[in-house]
Amino acid sequence: MHKLTYLVDGEWKVHSCAPVFSVGAADGGVQRVHAGAPDGDPTPFERLVQVLEAPYLLLYVLHTPRGEAAAGRYQSPELSTEQFRAFLAEFGEFLRADSRFDIWAFSPAERATVVWDRHNQLFAYGPLERFATELRSLGFQSGVLDVNFPHQHHYRPEYDEQASALLNTFEWSHAPLRPEDEQ
Repeated sequence: MHKLTYLVDGEWKVHSCAPVFSVGAADGGVQRVHAGAPDGDPTPFERLVQVLEAPYLLLYVLHTPRGEAAAGRYQSPELSTEQFRAFLAEFGEFLRADSRFDIWAFSPAERATVVWDRHNQLFAYGPLERFATELRSLGFQSGVLDVNFPHQHHYRPEYDEQASALLNTFEWSHAPLRPEDEQ
């Protein structure tokens, strides 16, 4: 299963990002690492988050619900490294294959954030050199990731139960979507 397909010669094909990353300024001039999650693999997200000091706060941005809950921003309580890894182990297949969300991880101790978005892009703000070193250890190379092409997102009914279970895992606090969250 996969989150995205893209159009090639009139045919929809599975999209997988190349294992590349770049370091540079985002809008507003803030420096960040920009990478992809090849095949939607949660491993790069997990490893970038674990570069940071625990505890972590997750922000599950549910922008396209399929009945599991109201659209919105769901923030977890503080999680240890073990709790974070257990969360990814339990929900990794869903996170890999469905586009209804973006997920953020924040380290309050380091004031650093890692984002995994609906396009399988990763954005990491904080200790840029540690992030780059970790990505290199996973086989990533310098390069530019581009998702500006005709594509489709997949919101899979077969993951509706997992989406509900994910939202029952913690005592999430809920806030409305922000304009930049909406599709």
